[in-house]
Amino acid sequence: MQVHLTFDIEVWCNGWQQLDQRFPAAFERYCYGRSAQGDYALPKTLEILQRHGLTGVFFVEPLFSARFGASYLETMTGLIAVAGQDIQLHLHPEWTDELPAPPIADAARKRQHLTYYTLDEQTALIGFGRRLLESATGRPVTAFRAGSFAANHDTYLALARNGIGVDSSLNAMADFSGCALNVTDSTEDRRAIGGVQVYPVTVFRDGFGRLRPAQLGASSLVEMQAALLRLVAQGAGHAVLVSHNFEMLRAPGSDPDWTVVRRFEGLCRWLAEHRDLFQVGPLPAQPAASPAASHPRVQVPAGATLRRLLEQARRRLGG
Repeated sequence: MQVHLTFDIEVWCNGWQQLDQRFPAAFERYCYGRSAQGDYALPKTLEILQRHGLTGVFFVEPLFSARFGASYLETMTGLIAVAGQDIQLHLHPEWTDELPAPPIADAARKRQHLTYYTLDEQTALIGFGRRLLESATGRPVTAFRAGSFAANHDTYLALARNGIGVDSSLNAMADFSGCALNVTDSTEDRRAIGGVQVYPVTVFRDGFGRLRPAQLGASSLVEMQAALLRLVAQGAGHAVLVSHNFEMLRAPGSDPDWTVVRRFEGLCRWLAEHRDLFQVGPLPAQPAASPAASHPRVQVPAGATLRRLLEQARRRLGG
């Protein structure tokens, strides 16, 4: 089974007021995450992947650079590229009205999700983001993830218009994901929409039957391990796991969140030890030759979920 470790790479300024004053400190946190214990944002993420010989997919949000300058985007993507990781496009369109030269005409009001934009607007925004990212990296963009997983049918038409044939925006746990596309009912590990090959975020049932995303900050290591093993047993072809550049940091500062650090270390070590079962790497650039198969959503043991609840209690105490 192919496992895709995906990371959404973003910069936020803790609100939309005083952006220019807040941005330098925000960039330092989201890019480096510096603390007395080390740099636990991008540097630590990349170091752990490299140490275990794994390649992840880094979906980088570029719109902020249209306000603050290309050098910031080049710094982030440079770190990722030097580490030998895959770089693809992420888009949070709520930056649009903050840009000095927005790529669409109707930019006077803030619209958070890509699904709030017309087909032509989505096409323009995705194309603009693609050009920013490709200019920073010198690499072609082949895959996409919408900010907040907010995608609808127009998103896939817009991606096709921009020549992007792979997507990983669908997430059954996200409110605006796959509007009118029956995301919550789908148990396929991939599907084709509007000529785009889509790899949804893996969602499983926890030990109490509740839906849970395979996300580093939301699932325990044993839950993710159990879910992956049960997907293999079902014959699934793909699993998509999610994290962020800030997920190993304790908000609002940059101190390491040791619970999440241990999870990520453990997950990477385990995947590296089980290369006979899991092929970890980028999303396929070409559509699969065989049709996707539906399968029941896997459920993990109750003990795995209880482990997460205990971790969360310890996490709240700073452990």
